[in-house]
Amino acid sequence: MKLWYQSMSRTAAWGGYHGFLTTFLDKIKDPGTEIELHGITKVGGIADQYRYLEYLEAGEVMTNVQTAMRQGFDAFLIGNIADPGLRECKEIANFPVLGLCEASSHLANMMGANFAFVTINEKFTPRVLENVQRYGLQGRCVGARMMTMDRILNLKDGYTDPVVRQKIADDFMEAARHLVDEQGAEVIIPAGGVAMALLAILDLHEVRPGVPILNGITALVKMGEMAVKTMRLSGGLFTSKRLQYKPPGVEQIAEIRKYYGDVYPSVPEA
Repeated sequence: MKLWYQSMSRTAAWGGYHGFLTTFLDKIKDPGTEIELHGITKVGGIADQYRYLEYLEAGEVMTNVQTAMRQGFDAFLIGNIADPGLRECKEIANFPVLGLCEASSHLANMMGANFAFVTINEKFTPRVLENVQRYGLQGRCVGARMMTMDRILNLKDGYTDPVVRQKIADDFMEAARHLVDEQGAEVIIPAGGVAMALLAILDLHEVRPGVPILNGITALVKMGEMAVKTMRLSGGLFTSKRLQYKPPGVEQIAEIRKYYGDVYPSVPEA
């Protein structure tokens, strides 16, 4: 199978992140799975914790999911904890589309009685909790706690400087232990793909004995593979097209394309 992994970062702005992420994706995928990593190339790619900037970047994500369909990919994975463009892409695509927060939250829900997030920026905290509510899991999430770094881009230094990397890990573990000790969290999710990758470098898997750290990148890839296999075993349909993610019908698509361009590539014209 062939998976499109959509990072929301710009390669030039994030140091060694994309290089490590490529290696990590290759390590965790199943034999026979091919993963193509794509970053943001048109606008932004450095500050999507701001809603307006995320909105600008999401347009590229929606364009890319249509490109992935035309190029024969089997699934589209959005590797950003805010899940930008996730619902729109589910409406567009005729194959599985999964988001980082979506996959992490649902898997964490199966790993313990509850879960919590360690966020990398104060703006991401309400976004993550908003997503959890959207996915119907607010009763299982006991909260989120922010790390103390000055700015998100400081994370990139962790890929080249072992001292910075360890400092970031210590910062993460302090926040995670608070969630475990004070709020009773049973599973901890690092809320950010860049942070998840850094923790993977350090081989960190537990906050305290018996309390797992869920690497959402791994969760996203493995659930993406499972979604493709499930679709193949279920008659070729994965995402419901009943209401929420129903695209325009055959009788509408010609007129829509007249004004919007070549959209919804899975919908034939009458």
